[in-house]
Amino acid sequence: MKMTIRCGTCVLAAFFICSSAFGAAAERGPLRVGAARVDITPPVNPQYPPSGKYEHEHLYVRSIVLDNGVTRAALLNADLGNMPEAVWANASKRIAEELNCPVENIVMSAIHTHSGVPAGPPASAAPAMPSTASVVSAMLDAIRQAKAKLQPANVAFGTGLSYLNANRDAVSDETHRWTQAPNLNAVSDKTVAVVTFTNPAGDPIAAYVNYAMHPINGYLVGITSADFPGAASRYVEEAFDDKMVMVFTQGASGDQNPLLMRSSTNALASLSGVKITGYDLVREDVEGPLRDGKVPRGMLDPKVADRLERWIESEGDVLGEEIIRVMTNSQNRSSEVQIWGAQKTISCPGRERTNTGREGEPGTYKDGDPVNVRLGMLGIGDIALTAVNAELYTTIAQRTKQHSPMANTVVVTLANGRANSGYIPDDSSFGHNTFQVLGSRLKPGCAEEGIASGLDDLVTQYMAK
Repeated sequence: MKMTIRCGTCVLAAFFICSSAFGAAAERGPLRVGAARVDITPPVNPQYPPSGKYEHEHLYVRSIVLDNGVTRAALLNADLGNMPEAVWANASKRIAEELNCPVENIVMSAIHTHSGVPAGPPASAAPAMPSTASVVSAMLDAIRQAKAKLQPANVAFGTGLSYLNANRDAVSDETHRWTQAPNLNAVSDKTVAVVTFTNPAGDPIAAYVNYAMHPINGYLVGITSADFPGAASRYVEEAFDDKMVMVFTQGASGDQNPLLMRSSTNALASLSGVKITGYDLVREDVEGPLRDGKVPRGMLDPKVADRLERWIESEGDVLGEEIIRVMTNSQNRSSEVQIWGAQKTISCPGRERTNTGREGEPGTYKDGDPVNVRLGMLGIGDIALTAVNAELYTTIAQRTKQHSPMANTVVVTLANGRANSGYIPDDSSFGHNTFQVLGSRLKPGCAEEGIASGLDDLVTQYMAK
């Protein structure tokens, strides 16, 4: 196997639990790939029925099955807010049996939409979350369909840039306290990573995409939407006449929001009766009272709602165009690859918060139970797809990629279950009194090193196969 190698030293920290199940040597073989998409859109919410005009109003499970004649692997996503541990536990075992491959060869992630699950509005206004059983069933259906479509394939890797995102840990100009707002001076990874699978004629079979940005456009609004990831996926799929599937994955988006949120903030203002002026409104000023139930919830203005949905579609279109550009220009296609997966768990000291307040003031804590975080890695030729079952801050993923011994390293978050850690800030961000940091169950000083070194160690072990 030909790999692009980066210099670096990977040190396995002393707090790792030896729970990995490393397989035998990874042999190279001719690649075959199949892909499928299965609809999991929940029943219509009568208070906020879908318009029927926008593709992002549908939720899907998508799958890519890989086979090199030696072993198989599966890449899946679901248009859900998170990847529930119950879904991972049930689906991964059954998928491994279906494909006759190790569980370690499965990467299963959520797009993290905030408008596909009941997150905030009263029950009567909240979209219904697809059940665990229905998601597992859809995943198995998608895997079987993809398996039946296996065909000779090439794989290529490329990266592009998208400036849709921005760091969201900021100090308010008015209160001089930490809050949620665009911070253009803070770290933000603009990378769009794309793994493209094509048939020998060059036609795309599937694309596996990674970008870091919270899909919060519809948060608290009441609509059912896959947000910009769903819009981008459908834009790319339709560009190729629905003959391919695009699987979107979240990068380290724990501190990354959309830069432009006027349409979604206006929708919140419509619900709470705040005057919409045309200018940007302060997001937290409009979101907070609705989120905390301090103002009565009104009806969403249809014109404001349509502008929001059009913006979600537009954001997806812009990202989709960059994805297609990267797909077009990706070189060094490989038809024979190694496939090898591994997982391990790290354990870090935990804490429990003892005071209240969303953000702005420091938290107080007592010792809590240790927090376990599941790490994974799937090697496909010269590409390393690393996975973490939590929401990471940007710096952790950047550190992982910069020190990885393979240049084509991707960090997939919200994958393979869900840790009970809450957000995972990098060590330097633990001083930010934002809701993400205050709510984290992790003590500082462990997770950043553990995750970055742990993922790089898995990549190193793959290279040794």
